[in-house]
Amino acid sequence: MTNGSLVHRTPHPQQLDLQCQRWSHRRASYRPAGEIFDPKRAGVEPIEERDAKAFVETHHYSGSYPAARFRAGVFVKEPFQKARLAGVGVFSVPMNQKVIPAYFQDLDAAQGVELGRFVLAEDLASNAESWSLARMKKLLREALPEVRGVVAYSDPIERRNETGALVKRGHVGTIYKATNAAYRGLSSARTLWLAPNGASLADRLLSKVRNSETGERYALERLAALGAPRRQPHEGGAAYIRRLKEDLWLKPVRHPGNHAFTWNL
Repeated sequence: MTNGSLVHRTPHPQQLDLQCQRWSHRRASYRPAGEIFDPKRAGVEPIEERDAKAFVETHHYSGSYPAARFRAGVFVKEPFQKARLAGVGVFSVPMNQKVIPAYFQDLDAAQGVELGRFVLAEDLASNAESWSLARMKKLLREALPEVRGVVAYSDPIERRNETGALVKRGHVGTIYKATNAAYRGLSSARTLWLAPNGASLADRLLSKVRNSETGERYALERLAALGAPRRQPHEGGAAYIRRLKEDLWLKPVRHPGNHAFTWNL
């Protein structure tokens, strides 16, 4: 970090494959690859929206929750204790209607979903990921039989906050490769706008505020949750977003695109 600016590097791919990421209260931790997860006291079940949202917003670094179509939770039961929620997978609506047809030639938008969030607690051993994902996809097929394809993205760019502390490492989708996902290359390059804590906001989200579009309320709530300065009385949406950029509360970073993976169900 130089003069308080955000630095975002793309680590070498070999650096990305050594450990498995976990989350706790929006801070990442890493389990060493090769650990053996014991599933004897664990299970995966469909869960309610409120439970999935609370877990994701509490633990994932972005603090955000996607438009879910199906949610599943990993439950762990220790001796003489109640089962606790230790992970969540959210299968969500992709950012636009073109995503699913682009990756699945014979499917329309409603026949596919995105793995919008996959968050495991820090005490789950590394290969809990593949075990959990397999069961989540099985439950997805049962709950939404019309869904025949899943797309997932892996962000290769690390995130740092305004102090230079690492918030999230870059990743190349090791867990997706391990679960027989097909690698589909990089998604489109784009500009992201970063909040001081390193969380990213897509320009499409900000445009909902600029243009008073459907979803404006969610976008404003997202900005407020990240600690954005309040919108002033009688301040138009375009003027508000312009102020956040001019005051450098929002800082741009050119993103090369995420690694994309797909599963056929």
